[in-house]
Amino acid sequence: MQTPDKILKEQFGYHSFRPLQREIIEHVISGQDALVIMPTGGGKSICFQIPALMKEHVTLVISPLISLMKDQVDTLTANGVNAAYYNSSISEYEKANIIESAFNGQLKLLYISPESLVVAFQSWLRKLTISLLVIDEAHCVSMWGHDFRPEYAQIDQIRNYYAHVPAMAVTATADKVTRKDISARLGLKNPQTFLASFARPNLSLAVRAQVTKSKKESEIIRFIQSRPGASGIYYCLSRKETESWSALFNAAGINSKFYHAGMSSSDRDTVQDAFIKDDVQVICATIAFGMGIDKSNVRWIIHNNLPKNIEGYYQEIGRAGRDGLPADTVLYYNYRDVVLLKDFVEDSDFKEVYHEKIKRMLHYAEASSCRRNIILSYFGEASHEPCGNCDNCLSPAPSIDATVIAQKALSAVSRCAESVGINLLIGVLRGAKTADVFERKLDKIKTYGAGKEFSFNAWQYYLNQLVNLGYLEIAYDDHMNLKLTPVSELVLKHGGKVEMAEFTEKELKTASSKPEHHKQEVDLGLLEELKNWRREKAKASGVPAYVILHDATLQELAARRPHSLSVLSEISGMGKVKVDRLGDEIIGITSKYPEGDAPSTPQQRIEKKSTYEMTLELYKQGLNAEQIAKVRNVSTETILGHFAKLYENGESIDLNKYVTEFEVNRVKEVRRKLNQTMHLKPIYDELGGEVDYRKIGLALSILSKQN
Repeated sequence: MQTPDKILKEQFGYHSFRPLQREIIEHVISGQDALVIMPTGGGKSICFQIPALMKEHVTLVISPLISLMKDQVDTLTANGVNAAYYNSSISEYEKANIIESAFNGQLKLLYISPESLVVAFQSWLRKLTISLLVIDEAHCVSMWGHDFRPEYAQIDQIRNYYAHVPAMAVTATADKVTRKDISARLGLKNPQTFLASFARPNLSLAVRAQVTKSKKESEIIRFIQSRPGASGIYYCLSRKETESWSALFNAAGINSKFYHAGMSSSDRDTVQDAFIKDDVQVICATIAFGMGIDKSNVRWIIHNNLPKNIEGYYQEIGRAGRDGLPADTVLYYNYRDVVLLKDFVEDSDFKEVYHEKIKRMLHYAEASSCRRNIILSYFGEASHEPCGNCDNCLSPAPSIDATVIAQKALSAVSRCAESVGINLLIGVLRGAKTADVFERKLDKIKTYGAGKEFSFNAWQYYLNQLVNLGYLEIAYDDHMNLKLTPVSELVLKHGGKVEMAEFTEKELKTASSKPEHHKQEVDLGLLEELKNWRREKAKASGVPAYVILHDATLQELAARRPHSLSVLSEISGMGKVKVDRLGDEIIGITSKYPEGDAPSTPQQRIEKKSTYEMTLELYKQGLNAEQIAKVRNVSTETILGHFAKLYENGESIDLNKYVTEFEVNRVKEVRRKLNQTMHLKPIYDELGGEVDYRKIGLALSILSKQN
């Protein structure tokens, strides 16, 4: 029998398991039930796909998301795994073929929707021998979950029928109450709960509060335009907002579509398919969009409004950066969002619970401490180290004695008879000469103009903190007026001290604002060529581009530039099946570029420096590039790359032995036409392939030194 490690490498192309994956796989293989809570992008699918390949009979995977089933089956098929999906989207003929394949032992994984499951269970499914039962998106079974689905309530009957086989319930987000409910409702037998870390260090977290509409529009357009071609999702609360934001983006030259429940099913499918295949850059959508997407290269998520709970929010932002590469998330909110959210849940039997979840979401948005730690704490994972990748960590505000600021604000609320909202209170504090102030004679109170030394934004920042710290409350059921709390009296009457974060004007800070450390040198020309090849391959196969290869794999290919299948097989995501199917084509592209180095660690970077010195030493002994390559057991292209680097660093290397002055001048002329590009491929194409990549690279080094 194959080992999990061997399957991981040969079938999926990965060299090591992520945290908990091995333990989960071994637990399930031993025949025991499991509840797996692992954030989006954490590698949940591997946890049941590898056991499925190790077991004798088919694994049945119950999933509510038709598009996700297709994505997963496409990805498995691309990796050489026999898998199929059974749901309402396929014909009766296709269903008959899938049933026959399942009974003939030709399938290792069969994905099925809950609706189809119930019908199939009444007929053919009872006769099928299965080795493992998997319930994906298991939070849908619980009334306490953020996405309850009634059809999931019938799954326990199937679990009872297959009581002799192990069952695995899988979800991305579930708090303690939901976890307990999932196990009970699905009839899991003494399940071991595997709770993976909710830390997603590649996701940056940023929050923008009370930003005016015009400023938000210009800020978001700049954000997207600074990431050309990067896929993103813009979440809105209403259908109307999705349409207006999409129109705004298109007017700004950003390729965008909207998606909401008011559209026909076929229109929604068309939009989703275009996004998955990278034909549309930005989707403006309600939160219904995204659950069925396994798209790995979403580079950013923006929320236009406050989400209704942290579970849903974390699942939504988890749709970014699933390939492990850096991704940005930004949340915009104002207090009107809270009123809307409370209205949504007003008639629910669980109103109190939902109100508490909204409050926790608001606390997260208003926090001045590390945002990732707040999320981890919510899911029961303690962390006190700053993440260094949220806006509060990137631009920490110094703490100040804000007692006088608090006294002015609380006194003003009191003198206004607790009948003003935040904006009007700020007007009073700043001595605004506006109609609403004069009509209510608020210019006559003692604290009118008492805070004119602070800007509107500063007061907004301080008042948010006073609410967050419990000195003020917002009466969402009373026109959002500010109310004093029992704690307010400590400050107003008993000399209580207040510390708050100091206000500074902040710009939007995300992961892309930070310098990247230890990043491999990626050849951008090669990366673009690989992306074009992948796009054509995906189009010919009728699958999304990331099913062919993930962006992370392309990045590593463009950094290492393998010249052989053996080196290609070392790259993450290049399993045996993909090397066999795609290897020759990939090598045909990458071998046109000088071979790169293996992924570097700090120690390897020190060794990298010495490798240039070794080449230089042999050069000074009179050896040419071919001779040095033979002595050092590397390719000639690698040595020529060393020569170019040494030349640029001021060493006396005669590059004219390998590229003529005429060829250098031709490259120079072409660069002038191409806006001084330093990318090899555009120059190569413009020259019609008459000068090879090796010589173009050397010519660029010479021209760089001349400049």
